[in-house]
Amino acid sequence: MRRSIAGLIVAVTLGTLAASLAFAAQQPPKIPRIGVLRPGAPPDASVEAFRQGLRDLGYVEGKNIAFEYRWAEGKLDRLPDLAADLVRAKVDLIVTSTTPAIQAAKNATTTIPIVFAAAGDPVATGLVAGLARPGGNITGLSLLSAELSGKRLELLKETVPGISRVAVLWNTASVAMALTVKEVQAAAVTLGVTPHMVGVRHPDDFAGAFAAIARARPDALVVVLDPFTLVHRKRILEFAAANRLPAMYELRVFVDEGGLMAYGPSVTDMSRRAATYVDKILKGAKPADLPVEQPTRFELVINFKTAKALGLTFPQSILIRADHMIQ
Repeated sequence: MRRSIAGLIVAVTLGTLAASLAFAAQQPPKIPRIGVLRPGAPPDASVEAFRQGLRDLGYVEGKNIAFEYRWAEGKLDRLPDLAADLVRAKVDLIVTSTTPAIQAAKNATTTIPIVFAAAGDPVATGLVAGLARPGGNITGLSLLSAELSGKRLELLKETVPGISRVAVLWNTASVAMALTVKEVQAAAVTLGVTPHMVGVRHPDDFAGAFAAIARARPDALVVVLDPFTLVHRKRILEFAAANRLPAMYELRVFVDEGGLMAYGPSVTDMSRRAATYVDKILKGAKPADLPVEQPTRFELVINFKTAKALGLTFPQSILIRADHMIQ
C-alpha cells in the first residue's frame, strides 16, 4: 500500500513537472521593449536611423524587439510626464536625445537603462559623471555642440568675409544652450565679430525676437540648436530668407529646407550608432561601464540656391570642404 501511494506521488509529481515544462515551452520568449522618448513629432529621420541600426544588428520588430513611442510634439513641458509614462509601462530600456528629454528620462528612473543618441555636453549639464565612465543608468553619444561653435562662426565669416555683427538666436530656457552661447561669444571676440544675443523660450517670443534682430541690422545669423529651435525651424528659415540674412545652423535638415549652411556631426549617423549601445545593454552590459562616444566626423552642408538668392558665392575654400551641396 505504501509503495502504491509513493508511486502515485511520484507519478503526480512527474506529471506536474512535465505539464509545467510543456507550458513553459509553449510560452513565447520575452521580447525586449524599447521606450523611445522624442521632443518632436513623427515622422522622425533620427528614429528611423535608430531602427535601421537595430535591423543591421539582427533585430526584427515584433520578433525580438518591440517599441513604445512617446512624442512631445514640440511641447517640452510634456517630457517629464511622457518619461514617467514609459517607466510605468515597464519598458526594458529608454532611448532619447537632446538635453531636456534626456534629463526628463533621468529624473523618471534610476534603474531602467537610458541611451541618449545626441547630447550637447552630457558632463557639463550633469547627465553623466564623466565620458569614460558615465556612472548610473545612462550613457550614449555627445554632439560636441559647444565645442564646435567657434568653427561654425569661422566658416560663416569665411563665407561672408565682410561680416562684423552677428545675431545669435537661442533658447534661454535651456541650460545646455547657455554653454554653447558662451562658446559663440568667445569665438566672436577672437574673430573680431560683435555678437547680438537674442533669446526665445516660448513660441510667442519669436515675433519680438525677429523684430529685435531686424533693428540690430546684423550681417549674419547664427542659430543655436535645441529641440525648441529645431521644432520652429520653419519660422526661423522664413525670417532669415525674408531679411536676406546669411545664417549658420548645426543640422543638415535646416539646409535641406532652405538654410544657407550647417556644420556638425550627422545626427542620423549618431542615432544609428545608438543602436549598438542598446544591443550591448540588452546582452548584459551596464550603462555605467559604456563610455560616452564623441563624434570624430563632421559634415559641412551648403545650399547653392539660398546662396544665389542672397547674392553670395561660396569661396573655393568652402567648396572643397563641403560634404554635401544642395542645389
